[in-house]
Amino acid sequence: MLQKKNTILVIEDELPIRKVLAISLESVGYKMIECDNGKEGIRLSASVQPELILLDLGLPDIDGKEVIAGIRQWSQTPIIVCSVRNSDKEIIEALNAGADDYVTKPFNSEVLLARIHANLRKAATQETGEPELTNGYIRMDLVRHEVFLHDKKTLFTPKEYDLLRYLLVHRGKMLTHRQILKEVWGDAHTEDLQYLRVYISQLRDKVELDPAAPRYIVTEPGIGYRMETVTELPASIRELATVEA
Repeated sequence: MLQKKNTILVIEDELPIRKVLAISLESVGYKMIECDNGKEGIRLSASVQPELILLDLGLPDIDGKEVIAGIRQWSQTPIIVCSVRNSDKEIIEALNAGADDYVTKPFNSEVLLARIHANLRKAATQETGEPELTNGYIRMDLVRHEVFLHDKKTLFTPKEYDLLRYLLVHRGKMLTHRQILKEVWGDAHTEDLQYLRVYISQLRDKVELDPAAPRYIVTEPGIGYRMETVTELPASIRELATVEA
């Protein structure tokens, strides 16, 4: 089963560096998308919509600062510059253009991974106000893209993860079918009601103790769905969690 992973877009023209980055990123569970020029990097940032971008400044077609400016016209995706340019002037210009962080080459892989994690955590916190979403016994780590039920890691497909995340972010609110389909699947799927029902059923099978009588994901007949806010677990669920632990 596929699992949701943070996607890192690497815009770097030196193949050996891309290979090193691929080993480092994939070893800790990130998915890497790569390209070797700035214009393709801008295009991929829009089509792939990565969670973070690693960017070299000395690209063969356009300067990396132009790439930052181009991406910042429509996206606030975290950008970490990785460059041999180490002057204060270059660093200041890159940060002023919209970069979030700056690492000089040659870089320590562990330090770079720590910077990536910190920037992903910051981005998740800025978007939702917290790096984790918790509701009853459901806990979602937005930085690592992991879901825990009763403190046990549970695998979700990428689309199941996106749907659960959207419901958790908007917990307590009634969401229409069209709202959910548009935000999770895109404008082309706003009428795919049966598609949504299938995924809601799959989520209930994983998060509900009794999918036929859901406590978390409830149906608003003829309208949509609502993620109920669970602040205290019933005794039966607490006992189950204790037994499983």
